[in-house]
Amino acid sequence: MLLAINANNTNTVFCVFDGDKVRNTWRAATNPKSTADEFASWLSPLLALDGLKLQDIDAVIIAIVVPEMLFNLKTLCRKYFKIDPMVLGEPGVDPGVEVRVDMRKEDIGADRLCNTIEAHARYGGPLIVVDYGTATNFDVVDGEGRFIGGIIATGINLSLKALYEAAAKLPHIGVRRPQRVIGKATVPAMESGIFWGYIGLVEGLVSRIEKEYGHKMKVIATGGLAPLFEGSIHFDAVDPDLTVRGLLRIYQRNKKS
Repeated sequence: MLLAINANNTNTVFCVFDGDKVRNTWRAATNPKSTADEFASWLSPLLALDGLKLQDIDAVIIAIVVPEMLFNLKTLCRKYFKIDPMVLGEPGVDPGVEVRVDMRKEDIGADRLCNTIEAHARYGGPLIVVDYGTATNFDVVDGEGRFIGGIIATGINLSLKALYEAAAKLPHIGVRRPQRVIGKATVPAMESGIFWGYIGLVEGLVSRIEKEYGHKMKVIATGGLAPLFEGSIHFDAVDPDLTVRGLLRIYQRNKKS
């Protein structure tokens, strides 16, 4: 079985694939100081709940944007799975994505390359992937599946944290869909600003991207908070597993080669 690990700034996702099928997915708060032993002690009982053991993992692929974690994740693979992982971005690992931007492919977030290859393979193009993570990323993919750029906006939870920390009288709140746009008290007003504000952000930026690109585009949502906005904004698909499925596709491509 393949373990796909997507280590982002806020959460690290561990996804077990049985062939092409997602067996199970777990999220942990990203902590660069977590040791290989801590990862194993956390992951082992979760695998057991699904009838699996650490020894059932025979391949690992890692996408990571937190370099400090890589050593301990590699140690996890070597100590507990007895294998060397495939790491997106390291020499010899070809993501299969053509990049048309003014920067090196190595400097593009690994998750964005995963989103690009999987979204185009599943939905065609041109398209925009809206990824709700630590940042809200807009990954722009042309009709041929090339990554041609995008937008990086402040993430929802970062916005909530900034409101709470910078304004003395504003409380810490969660994200939910308010019934009204006009808030009648502080908390409903904040909830509306976050929820409807991010809908306005997404709709406005998608419109501007399409205008600049000169063509209507499919819009695919992914990331942990994507399902919250389903039904309140038009997406052609909401696909929370898009990034880890991209890792599976990249693993299969490189295993063959």
